[in-house]
Amino acid sequence: MQQKRCVTSLGLIEPVTNSSFLFEATPDIKLQTKKLSDYIGHDTIEMPNGIFLTHGHIGHYSGLMQLGREAINAKSVPVYAMPKLKSYLENNGPWSQLVEINNIIINPLENKIQISLSENLKVEPFLVPHRAEFTETVGYKIVGPNKTGLFIPDIDKWQKWDTSIEDEIKKVDFAFLDATFYKNGEVGNRDMSEIPHPFVEESVERFKSLEASEKAKIYFIHFNHTNPLIRTKSNEQIELTKLGFNIAEEGLVIEL
Repeated sequence: MQQKRCVTSLGLIEPVTNSSFLFEATPDIKLQTKKLSDYIGHDTIEMPNGIFLTHGHIGHYSGLMQLGREAINAKSVPVYAMPKLKSYLENNGPWSQLVEINNIIINPLENKIQISLSENLKVEPFLVPHRAEFTETVGYKIVGPNKTGLFIPDIDKWQKWDTSIEDEIKKVDFAFLDATFYKNGEVGNRDMSEIPHPFVEESVERFKSLEASEKAKIYFIHFNHTNPLIRTKSNEQIELTKLGFNIAEEGLVIEL
């Protein structure tokens, strides 16, 4: 039986203060919070010092329900969200109850405005084009004491963004990029134009002219269950790594 895979999230630890942050509140938030607590060395499960949300799609914010009265009944967990997402959570149940009874406190974010989590750790949200049924979508730039990372789990297509993804890759040390689907037609019963993402095939073609050192920064993430990259030693997985790219795995630890 294949081991269960968790929905994509990113944990961030500030080693000086031993504080922790979670990017995305996924349906697997209970397990992901436990893993983050275990990594720090807590004897019990501790809530992160902050949760950063990218947008209002089910895999990215619905884990907030686990912080509510019916579950852990968390106390004033800081949640960072852009204006539309903040308003959506505050004005729609059941999320509004989390705010009303102080399970969470929503801290507003602004496009391209960096916030400081500590002397050695800063986070900057930036808008990206993605299906905006209820909220905007952001990626994050995470600035550590020595290195910088890019986190873009969801975007429609690279060419729809008013920013050059190649230029952004060159500015950072690590780039965690949307690889939801490997190719068009992968989901046989769906019109994939209704659920746009950069196909891995498209990204590889676009990035093929990058220097080897730039390709090595790229870690593909956020795989749908139909994506062959999740199958160990699949032809697609082998070929992608031969081209100089990386495939992120659960438990991957990178120092900033």
